[in-house]
Amino acid sequence: MAISSPGPMMFRRFSHILATAVLPIAAASGALAQDDEVAPDADRFAVGAVVGTRGLGIEVQYAWSDQIVLRGTVDSLVWQVDGNYRGSDYVVDIAAPAVGAFVDLHPFRNGFLVSGGVYLGEPEVDLRAIPRRAVRLGGTTFTPAQVGQLYGSVMVNGTAPFVGLGYDATFSRNARWGVRAVAGATFTGTPRVRLTSRGGTLSSNRAFQVRLAREVKDLEAEISAYSVFPVAQIGLNYRF
Repeated sequence: MAISSPGPMMFRRFSHILATAVLPIAAASGALAQDDEVAPDADRFAVGAVVGTRGLGIEVQYAWSDQIVLRGTVDSLVWQVDGNYRGSDYVVDIAAPAVGAFVDLHPFRNGFLVSGGVYLGEPEVDLRAIPRRAVRLGGTTFTPAQVGQLYGSVMVNGTAPFVGLGYDATFSRNARWGVRAVAGATFTGTPRVRLTSRGGTLSSNRAFQVRLAREVKDLEAEISAYSVFPVAQIGLNYRF
């Protein structure tokens, strides 16, 4: 059973967001630098909440200097998708909790930032599919009765480096509240796929298992190009 990926469209949209929303900040940074300098008595800690492609999260920041901010995060993405694909009813469950550690560099001593760091956490992607008509697995067509129900999972590396650009006014203005927006990407490595059949007349058949194994290889090859996950977040911080 082939699964089409929304990867190319996602990346085109992500690139458009990056170009139209984040990069203009860099162009304006020189003009803003004088107004956004950190006040000498600025408090160095902040807490905040974020929302974005990695779900909901909380973060803690420490302003090491007016150019370097250390940041820690806890994010959680829980998402369920169901529908019908090529004659199969399916449900996909995604659970992706993660902690992160980052260094935000403010080269112009204002809100514009370049961020780098790492997310730690193993996302879980589980698939359940019930064929309603004949499906093709590993190059061979099977009936719903032969297949039964399909159960699958996608596993990725639990360590995902991150790079990004953004704007964070938390420490660049003499105010308690600051808005933060970041766009970037994580690099998860090549995903690994598992696929099993239950309740079908061929679920335990050796030849059918060979076809399932071939389908797994085909799926891994198909999604290997999408080991980069776009990250876009917006949040609100409180400095103290």
